[in-house]
Amino acid sequence: MIGYLRTTLLLAGLTALFLAVGYALGGEGGMLVALALAAAMNLFAYWNSDRMVLGMFGAREVDRHAAPALYGIVEQLAANAGLPMPRLYVIETDQPNAFATGRNPENAAVAVSTGLLRELSSDEIAGVVAHELAHVRNRDTLIMTVTATVAGALGMLANFAFFFGRGRDNPLGPLGLLLMVILAPLAATLVQLAISRGREYEADRGGADICGRPLWLASALERLQAAAARTDNHPAERNPAAAHLFIVNPLHAHAMDSLFATHPATEDRVRRLRDMARAAGKIRPWG
Repeated sequence: MIGYLRTTLLLAGLTALFLAVGYALGGEGGMLVALALAAAMNLFAYWNSDRMVLGMFGAREVDRHAAPALYGIVEQLAANAGLPMPRLYVIETDQPNAFATGRNPENAAVAVSTGLLRELSSDEIAGVVAHELAHVRNRDTLIMTVTATVAGALGMLANFAFFFGRGRDNPLGPLGLLLMVILAPLAATLVQLAISRGREYEADRGGADICGRPLWLASALERLQAAAARTDNHPAERNPAAAHLFIVNPLHAHAMDSLFATHPATEDRVRRLRDMARAAGKIRPWG
């Protein structure tokens, strides 16, 4: 509940910042234009983001016959989570990693890399899949799509404000306008990253509940982080804006809990999962 409240407040702050930049650009009319622009971009992202992301990473759809073991794990965990079976994809990359996408549970997709299938045990794969299904159940894919769209549109508006602002009539003045152009996109990025980190914690918690074994996910996170640090993910490096989608940062960035991190520190995530395992005692099996 606290995690959802925090996300709601951050999204409200990002929206307010977006409208403020629109106001600086053109007064009340500019604010309405900004609102309409955000709505149009979010609508486009809502319907197309999953296809765009899957295409970006060259994901290949698989079924029960092409990947029977993986399909069986996802099918069982989706049933545990009370979700429809998502579409299942494999990404050809040696870096073990995974992500979920889709506008709602009925149109969700889970993608895992060939490196993940090769390097992780079936229990660890179950932990990773459960984490991604928690994202689907929490509708995090939609939340992060909206967040990224608004943050990107805000940066574009800030540039428009610099070149096409209202000059002397601007309530911020020339210096204030310049500061807004610099600080508004930075603030939007910080809010976007803070939301991303918060949703990862919630997905860890939800994934542990779905598979019933927090230590499976904890073990997977440790192995994924170590492998990501030494293995390139070339599609992700070419598209760094999508790094927040993955279960661990694919970009060889330091995974510390800082303002500019896309993910929480892996050590902190693992510690929380181990605390969950100790507190839960006997935990139901996932299968």
